Amino acid sequence: MSAIHKKTLEDLEFPAVLAQIADGCITDLGKEGVYSIVPFNSLSTCEISLLKTAEMQASFNSDNRIPNHGFDAITKELHLLSIENSTVEISGFRRINSICKAVKDIQKFLSKYQEFYEQLSNMANYVPHDSKISKEIEAVVDIHGQVKDTASPLLQEIRIDLKRVKSKIGGSFTHALKQALTSDYLDEIKETIVDGKHVLAVKAMHRRKVKGRVLGSSKTGIIVYIQPQATLDYANELNNLMYDEDEEIKVILNDLTELMRPYAETLEAQQSFLVQMDILYAKAKYSNQIDAVVPRRNKTKKLLLKDAYHPLLLVANKARREKTIPQDISLQPDSRIIVISGPNAGGKSITLKTVGLLQLMFQSGIPIPAEPESELCFFDKILTDIGDNQSIENHLSTYSYRLKKMNQFLKRCNENSLFLIDEFGTGSDPELGGALAEIFLEVFYEREAFGIITTHYANLKLLAGELPHAVNANMQFDNHSLEPLYTLFMGEAGSSYTFEVAQKNGIPYGLINRAKKKISSGKIRFDKTIASMQKERSKLRMTTEALKSEEQKAREEGQLLEETQAKVQDKLERYQELYDSQQRLIQLGRKLDTIALNYENNNGKKQLIDDILKIVAVENSKRTPKKKAPRKEEKAKVHEQKQEVEKEIAVIRRKKKKAKKQASQKEAEKPRVPLQIGNRVRLLDGKAIGTIDKIEKEKAFVNYGIFTTKVHVSKLELVP
Repeated sequence: MSAIHKKTLEDLEFPAVLAQIADGCITDLGKEGVYSIVPFNSLSTCEISLLKTAEMQASFNSDNRIPNHGFDAITKELHLLSIENSTVEISGFRRINSICKAVKDIQKFLSKYQEFYEQLSNMANYVPHDSKISKEIEAVVDIHGQVKDTASPLLQEIRIDLKRVKSKIGGSFTHALKQALTSDYLDEIKETIVDGKHVLAVKAMHRRKVKGRVLGSSKTGIIVYIQPQATLDYANELNNLMYDEDEEIKVILNDLTELMRPYAETLEAQQSFLVQMDILYAKAKYSNQIDAVVPRRNKTKKLLLKDAYHPLLLVANKARREKTIPQDISLQPDSRIIVISGPNAGGKSITLKTVGLLQLMFQSGIPIPAEPESELCFFDKILTDIGDNQSIENHLSTYSYRLKKMNQFLKRCNENSLFLIDEFGTGSDPELGGALAEIFLEVFYEREAFGIITTHYANLKLLAGELPHAVNANMQFDNHSLEPLYTLFMGEAGSSYTFEVAQKNGIPYGLINRAKKKISSGKIRFDKTIASMQKERSKLRMTTEALKSEEQKAREEGQLLEETQAKVQDKLERYQELYDSQQRLIQLGRKLDTIALNYENNNGKKQLIDDILKIVAVENSKRTPKKKAPRKEEKAKVHEQKQEVEKEIAVIRRKKKKAKKQASQKEAEKPRVPLQIGNRVRLLDGKAIGTIDKIEKEKAFVNYGIFTTKVHVSKLELVP
């Protein structure tokens, strides 16, 4: 039995979640099982149930899907098996056999894929199975739900006699029909069925001429329905055989029931297994519906919810096609109590209920709608005080009821408890009720309990700010539109925006001012201070986000600039190498040109060869490695060369830019000739000439023979 009180389950709307899960069951017993789900008493059992559900959920999208677990309940049959001398009907044996086969198929499948379905396979291994059950039933009952002829020698003999007599009944009736037709005793309809018996439709005037039993007449009395005498004799024999058949079937079913009695516990275990499979199936189906996951489990007291949704709100908003805002919330030893404040209808209660409901789902083995990185621990007790709890039947006021609840909290609250209190301290005089609530909160804190409360009381906000292991939080509120943002912000208390919300809802400004005068200026200043702190924190958060974005952008631009500089440096070095190589080749060419000129003037071969050999010797000497220049001098030389190349590149760029500008000015001065289909054209900065095939919306399709391209007409010029 769960240690969590039924009222807590109701406060957190756990039964409503179970109702949504139950819709996914395919059996009535499965639905009953879902409605009976309560939180487990230990983390280990909770973990196993979660893993089973996760395995079932994984099978939905797998090629190796778990076989069908559907079945018809055998509760009635199990009850009969427990009663001495009772007999199970044929339909009951069919249901029993169906359950045995379903369990066998699932066990066989899970055994084959044990590595994928470890927890489900372990569960299936504990289910007893005996092939004799199906064997005995199938020896008696056929696939159509009828007792087989071979169920007993006597039944087989009776069935043979039945076939023989039925055949004679048919033959005798056909003979009587032919005789009556020949004698013209029959009406136009000739024959019909009365009370399940085949009869002749005899004209009333001839009824004494046809032997047999009269079974009735038509409304007008013109026709009399007669069962022929020969058929009647065989029908009596048939009735006797059918009675014998029924009696023998009773004996057979009674014997089969006696064979099944020892297997009653096995059958009950098998049905229970299929019920559990149906419950897991419904859980997995619901998990898919709300995008639920199995969170991380830890044995230390830590609750961390990331992008967590209230499942009921999520399902409702999906149906309305509305967005649901997720919440991030954390309870840890250094921040084990959270005091949530803020305006009404801002989402405080739904946030508190989200934490409580997801914790209940987790401890009941149901995946939760949150991010997989979420972490949950196990609480022995979950205590709640939510909503208007006025107890009419016990004549208790809201405040009296809440005090009674607080007394229960004081008795049960410890370091393994999670308490959730909505509108803490309300129901009495604000000053006195707030003071008492403050004391309760101090006691919960001293006992190292974990919990969340929502409040408007300033003293509770101040207390949360003073206690080392408690923290304030507020529901975000748009200061301009005065609309709730439904987002929890940790670290600071929230303003109730009492007068602002009142003004937004049409309360006259004069009345609001009169109300302000009745309140001490300190309280107004305190609420204003909280509101202004929220505004400043909101601005600071926006500024921080903007700065982070700018920082990231600057970092990316800096990285891009470094890469560009590296590329430019590489190009400069390659340009320098190319320049040096070209200069050397030019000098070599000049020398050869001079030698060739001397040879032409003097026609001296020997001199020509000597000069060429000298050049070759000089060039070869340059290729031999020389002693490296000092590092500083080398760097200085490279730096000078780099500066010279950069200057030359800058000059070339300026010239190109100037030439391009002049070309564009000249182009602009040229009168534009409208282009037509068939014109020969080329791109303004290109040389290839093509022909315009068609023009659509200032775009020309130019055919270059090998290919066709689409170009804006402004980028083309006419070729005469």
